[in-house]
Amino acid sequence: MHAPKRVVIRNHTSEANLFARRAFITLLGVIFILLILFNNIYELEISSYEKYQTRSNSNRIKLLPVAPNRGLIYDRNGVLLAENKPIYSLEVIPEQVDDLEKTVKEVSQLLEISDEKQAKLFKSLRSKRRFKPLELISRLSDQQVALFSVNQHKYPGVFIDARLKRYYPFADLTTHSLGYVARINRRDAIKLEEQGKEENYAATRNIGKLGLEKFYQDILHGTIGNQEVEINNQGRIIRTLNFTPPVPGKDLTLTLDIELQMIAKRALSGKRGAIVAIDPRDGGVLAMYSNPSFDGNLFVHGISSKNYKKLLSSYDRPLVNRTVQGYPPASTIKPLLALTGLEEELITPEEEMYDPGFYQLPGIETKRRDWKKWGHGRVNLSKSLEQSCNVYYYRLSYKLGITRIARMMEKFGFGEYTGLDIYEENRAIMPSIEWKQARYNQPWYGGETLSVGIGQSYWTVTPVQLAQAMSILVNQGQIKVPHLLKATTETSLTSTEGEEPKRVVTSLEMPIDEKPPIQLKNNKNWEIVLDGMHNTVQKEGATGYNAFKGSKYDAAGKTGSAQTANIAQDEKYDAETTQENQRDNAMFVAFAPYENPEIVVAVAIENVAKGGGATNAAPVARQIMDQYFGNRVIVSKNKHPHHKEIYGEQYLDDNKDKKSGNN
Repeated sequence: MHAPKRVVIRNHTSEANLFARRAFITLLGVIFILLILFNNIYELEISSYEKYQTRSNSNRIKLLPVAPNRGLIYDRNGVLLAENKPIYSLEVIPEQVDDLEKTVKEVSQLLEISDEKQAKLFKSLRSKRRFKPLELISRLSDQQVALFSVNQHKYPGVFIDARLKRYYPFADLTTHSLGYVARINRRDAIKLEEQGKEENYAATRNIGKLGLEKFYQDILHGTIGNQEVEINNQGRIIRTLNFTPPVPGKDLTLTLDIELQMIAKRALSGKRGAIVAIDPRDGGVLAMYSNPSFDGNLFVHGISSKNYKKLLSSYDRPLVNRTVQGYPPASTIKPLLALTGLEEELITPEEEMYDPGFYQLPGIETKRRDWKKWGHGRVNLSKSLEQSCNVYYYRLSYKLGITRIARMMEKFGFGEYTGLDIYEENRAIMPSIEWKQARYNQPWYGGETLSVGIGQSYWTVTPVQLAQAMSILVNQGQIKVPHLLKATTETSLTSTEGEEPKRVVTSLEMPIDEKPPIQLKNNKNWEIVLDGMHNTVQKEGATGYNAFKGSKYDAAGKTGSAQTANIAQDEKYDAETTQENQRDNAMFVAFAPYENPEIVVAVAIENVAKGGGATNAAPVARQIMDQYFGNRVIVSKNKHPHHKEIYGEQYLDDNKDKKSGNN
C-alpha cells in the first residue's frame, strides 16, 4: 500500500511578494526601454533634425549638372571657323513601349538599323532602368529625321533628341591650327581631377584634344549650371525645383585669315609642306597651314579604327603638323649669318672674296662645293645673298665658329619655343658644342660648322620659328611673340530693378606679348642685311627675282634648298634618280612691303621633284602675298629698275616724295 500524499499548504504572502518584485523589475525594464526610445526620438526630431533632414532631402532632391555651350571661334574677319551644330539622335523609353522588341525591329526597318546594333541595344537594356532613355541611333541624317518625324505617331515612347556638337565648316583647312574636340577619356578625367576641375566638367562629354581647342579649353568651355529636381525612390524625376543656367564659354576671334588659308592649301596642292604667314607688327599669325591635313570632324563623333589606322599609316603623314616641325633651314638663314659676321666685325659690306666653286678647310683635302659648279667669282655681302653663294658662308662660318653662331641664333629664337599658343610646337635644334656632347657624347668638328653655315647638318627650324626670326629681323630687333588669338568675346546677362535681363557682349583684345629686343653694336647692320634680301628679290638675275617679277608690292626674301641625304664629294645630285624621300626640300622666306613690312611668309616644301626654293617655294609665297595685298600698289622710295617697267616713269615721278603705303 502506498502512503497517502502530503498536502502542501501554499504561502500566499510569499507568492504576492515574488509577483510584486517581478512586476517592479519588469516596470523598470519598460521604463528603461521607453527612456531609450524617447532619447532616440529626441535625437532624431530635435538634436539632429537638420542633419537627417539634409540626408532625407539628398535622397529626395538631386542636383543634375548642366553642361555649358562651348564658345565659338572666328577668323579675323568674322568668318565662323568652329561652331556648335545640332545633332539628332533617336531614343526610346522602354517603359512607355508595350512590345519593345517589335518596336525596335519596325524602327530598324524604317531607318535601317543593323542586326548587330539591335543586339547591342537589347543587351544594354538589361543594365538600364526602364524609365531612362536608351539611344538607338547616335546621329540621324536629315533624311532620317524627316522620315521618322512623319511616322513618329506609330511608335509611342520613341522620340528624337537634339544636342549640340562641335563642327568645323572648313574641315581639314583649319585642323592643324584649331585642333579638334573629342570625347573625354580616362586620361582626361584623371588630369581634370588633378587640376581640381572635375566638378566643372561633370556634364561635359567632349574636351579639346589638339591646337587652340586644347590650349584655350577652359576659356571655351564656360561654367557648369545645375538643375535641382525631386526624385522618387526609383530615381525617377518627379518635378524640377530650381534651375541655374550654365555660363557659356567665351568666343574667340583669331588673327587667322581664312582666305589666306585657302590660298595656302591651293598652293600646296599635291605637295607635302607648310606655310606660315605672320604680321610682324604684332606677331599675329595670318596663315598657318600644313599639307596634307585631315578633317577634325572625324574625331568629334569618334573616329573608326579603320579611318584612324589609315591616317596613321599614310605615307604623307597628315597627322603631323608641319608648321611646327623641324626642317633644315638651308640658305634662308644666310641673312642672319651675315648679320652675325657684321656684328663680330669679321666682314664688311664692301669686302670681296673670290669664289672658285669650292671651299677647303686649311690642311683638309675635302672640297665643299658651291651649288654653282664654276663659282660666282668676286663676291661681296650683297651678292652672297642675291646669288646664295655657299662658299662665302663656308668661309664666314669657319671664321665665326659654332659658339658665336649658336649664341646669335638663339637670340632669334632658334632651338626654343616661340610662345605660339598651341601645345604641339617643336623646339627644333640649334646645334652647339654642348648640345652635341649631351646628345651624342662626341666632340664638335670644324666640318660641321661649315654645314651649319649653309643651314644644314644638325640644324633644324620650324616654319613658325623661321617666320618669327624674319619678323625680328625686319623689326630690327623688336621681338613680337607669334599668336593665333586676337580677342575673346563674352556674352552675359545684366538686369536692373524692374527691367528684363539684357544680353551684353563684351570683347577683350588680347595684349601683345613682347620680349627684350636684340641690341646690336651697329644698327646700320640691320639695314645692310635687309637691303641684301631686297636685292635678292628685286635685282634681275638674283635667285628670287623671277618668282616676284611683276608684283605690285615691294618684296624682299631669301631662297633655300636643303639636302635630306648625304651626297659623296664626287657624286652629283639628280632629283630624277633619287628616291622621293631623299630629294631636296625647298625653302623660302619673304616679307613685304620692304619699307613698312606688313607680312612675313615662310614656306617649306618637302622632297621637290625638280629645282629648289627659287622655283618651288618662292612662287608659293608669291601667291600668299598676292592674296594679302590684292590690288594695292606699294612702291619703295628706293626705286628699283623693275618698278619703272611695271608702273611707268610718270607713276614714279608722282610718288617720288611719298612714303611707301597703300595707293
